[in-house]
Amino acid sequence: MFDRALDCFAAGAAGARPVHAVRPEGIEALRAGLKPGQAAYLRDCGFSARRGEVALLADGAGLAGAVLGLGQERGPHVWGALATGLPPGSLWQLADGVEDPAAAVLGFALGAYRFDGLRRERPAAGPALVLPQGDGDIAAALSAARATWLVRDLVNTPANLLGPHELAEAARDVLGRAGAQVDVITNSLLEHLYPVLHAVGCGAVRAPHVVVAHWRGSRAADDAPLVSLCGKGVCFDTGGYDLKPASGMLRMKKDMAGAATCLGLARMIMDADLPVRLEIRLGCVENMISGAAMRPLDIVKSRTGLAIEIGNTDAEGRLVLCDLLAEACASQPYVLLDFATLTGAARVALGPDLPALFSNDDVLAADLLHAGNLVHDPVWRLPLWDGYNSWLESPTGDLNNVSEKAQAGAIIAALFLQRFVSAQTRWAHFDVYGWNDAARFGAPAGGEAQAMRAAFTALSRRVSCAAAGEGVKE
Repeated sequence: MFDRALDCFAAGAAGARPVHAVRPEGIEALRAGLKPGQAAYLRDCGFSARRGEVALLADGAGLAGAVLGLGQERGPHVWGALATGLPPGSLWQLADGVEDPAAAVLGFALGAYRFDGLRRERPAAGPALVLPQGDGDIAAALSAARATWLVRDLVNTPANLLGPHELAEAARDVLGRAGAQVDVITNSLLEHLYPVLHAVGCGAVRAPHVVVAHWRGSRAADDAPLVSLCGKGVCFDTGGYDLKPASGMLRMKKDMAGAATCLGLARMIMDADLPVRLEIRLGCVENMISGAAMRPLDIVKSRTGLAIEIGNTDAEGRLVLCDLLAEACASQPYVLLDFATLTGAARVALGPDLPALFSNDDVLAADLLHAGNLVHDPVWRLPLWDGYNSWLESPTGDLNNVSEKAQAGAIIAALFLQRFVSAQTRWAHFDVYGWNDAARFGAPAGGEAQAMRAAFTALSRRVSCAAAGEGVKE
């Protein structure tokens, strides 16, 4: 069900019609290269090449081609307009002169994504695109597209079909087929190694699982950079005894989007065969209510020995991650990244489309910001403001999992996580939404992979510089 092939592409070009792409300033030049009737049609129908505008072209034999308006869009998403603007079942190829074929391939795939495998009656097949002649950029675009489809499928799957066990098995399948060594930890060993994560899962009938995987690139020596990824995989979040209202649970199947994003990122790293050693840790759990569930003001001891007072059972994501981060730091990684649908406060500050980035390393943060802008997968940095650390103080434990103050919720969550990251570890935390509230070009409504392509690009740059013995280029 997961990690499926990209069925929106075709290998053969027989019968494929050309699709042109144009910006407003290029309309006259495009019309000059078309047949007179087609050029007249574009003029008479008022085609202005605005972003995502699609016009179909005909000749005496019927449908002959199409034109996509790019507006001033420089990213891939505008190409997703073709998935809804072209006739179902039709076959297309990029016309000569498309300025960025790799962006076109990625954008088309992002727009062609559908989550319809659970329906009894499947919709008609959408349009298909002939893949351009392969090169490294096309291969990278296909890898990013397939990783995005994987993340979206995982996030969109209803919680009754994707619990902690199913998420862990999906990870075992994806990572194992790429050659990773995958261990799935549960039961008493999980309680011993990850006691705080275990406390989160105590209220659920479905037991928590932790995925720990290791992989090494074919060119990675024993001293190759160690990249460590941690992901929050809360398959459903009721809030625990600090119960969410019904409206607050409607999208809580997406609370495992951090783990899904880690899995997608790992897949991209393995596809590219980056010369790194890779560790992945996914906390797969549910936050439910029962007689065994954790209660407000419980004290839970972490694997580092810190006593955590549970100020709010609905602030469980940071509890899922803290033991994973502590274990990851013991391996002394070159870089440690975590992904989590952690706080509503990040959404209040930045909205649904802009993940919050926190980092203890200014160079790493700058590289992630630059990479996000470069590949049109933006993030925005918020501060690890030390002045708020005292807000996590607890009268009965070493720290509380929340603050009594209502402000700076995303910062407080990040500061909590930082308590479990060693000072010498280069670390970045992504507070993501993992969801598209409404459909847009290249972004159907539903689950979304956010910050994944940004992180991959930044890691690739850093690893390339490390291999060359250079500092990271700004």
